[in-house]
Amino acid sequence: MKTLAVMCLWLSGVHLATAQVDADLVAKRRLFAPVGPGLKQIREGADGKIYVLALPSPGLVVYSPEARRLLTMREASGLPAAALAEAKASGEILVEFGEDCDVDADGTIYIADRAANNIQVYSKEGRHLRAVPVNAPVAVAAMLEGEVAVGTMQQEALVTVFDKNGRLVREFGNPETLTSRGDLNRFLNLGELSSDGLGHLYYGFKYFPEPTVRQFDRFGYAGEDVRYTALDAMPEAAAVRREIERQERRGGTPRFKQVMTAMGVDKQTGEVWIAIGNMLLRFDKEGNRRATFRLYTPENARLEAVAIVVEKDRLIIGGDPAGIYEFERLDVKQK
Repeated sequence: MKTLAVMCLWLSGVHLATAQVDADLVAKRRLFAPVGPGLKQIREGADGKIYVLALPSPGLVVYSPEARRLLTMREASGLPAAALAEAKASGEILVEFGEDCDVDADGTIYIADRAANNIQVYSKEGRHLRAVPVNAPVAVAAMLEGEVAVGTMQQEALVTVFDKNGRLVREFGNPETLTSRGDLNRFLNLGELSSDGLGHLYYGFKYFPEPTVRQFDRFGYAGEDVRYTALDAMPEAAAVRREIERQERRGGTPRFKQVMTAMGVDKQTGEVWIAIGNMLLRFDKEGNRRATFRLYTPENARLEAVAIVVEKDRLIIGGDPAGIYEFERLDVKQK
């Protein structure tokens, strides 16, 4: 297991940062305005199309590489009753409550529809192909050969994998034990999913005191953990653990701020990018931290990241409600 130095934590709404920042990363421009409020996810297809999920409006929107809107799948939960009835009567494609989305190399779209307890699968033209029953899905990632990985609020394993016909084929990933309370421990193990072009799957733990990303191969064999254990963040990590202990004693519904707010993976190299609020960290494929940035909009407002797309020569990073922005990759420019 490798340990990686992430330099800040997010606790109770307060940003705590102790590390030296290599550079302030200021966005070049805003993309896909007015999308921003309710932003859940941004993905990129193999053909360069960008998939944006924001709820309750506009839903899932597919953009061309030139930022032209190609397809819109509206969020049913955001429509008034009359508009909902009209949309259904006209045959419009609707999503109940999209929590996450991804797209495979063929353009097939996968949406984790938490309200419908399904993974909704659509063709690249937006035609509904099938629904895969999953209880409370919160994360989804497309894999090789039409398989899809799912993270849920209910399953004991971190990852559940279905084949191209919607059949359950395997489960893997043991949750970490942070508390003796089962429901609290499951909440703290909730994560985000991503994949790369080499068949690896990445599970980013959202609520761990030490921001952590775990790599698996497609069959569930775990690789390296990306985990922060540096001395300068120990006080903040200890504070998160004290909050875990407090909620364990108190009982009730778990309530925590996310520690890791977004994760992005370079699909070609397997490099991992982690966001903690407006702090962005880049790690190479060997797990070494290469850079630490703070994110700002063109107007020099802090950008609290919730979604990251890593391209060859740029980053696409979105915040809720600030919007989606394009950033130059300084690591590429400096080579």
